[in-house]
Amino acid sequence: MRIGIFPGTFDPVTEGHLDIVARAHKVLDRLVVAVARSYQKDTLFTVEERQDLIRQAVAEKDRSLDVQVVAFDGLLVDLAKEHGASAIVRGMRFVTDFEYEFQLALMNRRLDPELETLFFIPSEKYSYLNSSVIKEVVRLGGDVSQLVPRPALDAMKKKFAL
Repeated sequence: MRIGIFPGTFDPVTEGHLDIVARAHKVLDRLVVAVARSYQKDTLFTVEERQDLIRQAVAEKDRSLDVQVVAFDGLLVDLAKEHGASAIVRGMRFVTDFEYEFQLALMNRRLDPELETLFFIPSEKYSYLNSSVIKEVVRLGGDVSQLVPRPALDAMKKKFAL
């Protein structure tokens, strides 16, 4: 079984994230979505809330996808070993993502030469998305209903008391 691990903060999960999940499933049998506890970012949602929102969003999108959602901190290569993953899944939106992603991929390869990194380019309609912009637009009352799954949108509106 080909297992991939898709790490991120997912604060909140977006349609761009779900697009990468669907694309990864074309080449992998199972995907572990690894929600970072986020030691470097202040998050709107707790790690448990982010995990739950991903589970809800994936279930609404396509119940046939074999997706497991876990929280993690520490080295991604250790989590990959724990789950039997042979690949790390990463989304790449812009050329500006490349340098950082390339550095991560090389470090992960150094730590575990058997672990491959697979880069997926999202659909162009999601290529500009990032969670920080989504949160700001929602906080200011803008419509992002086509850009985030309903559970995430409802949760953000509740957090921002809209």
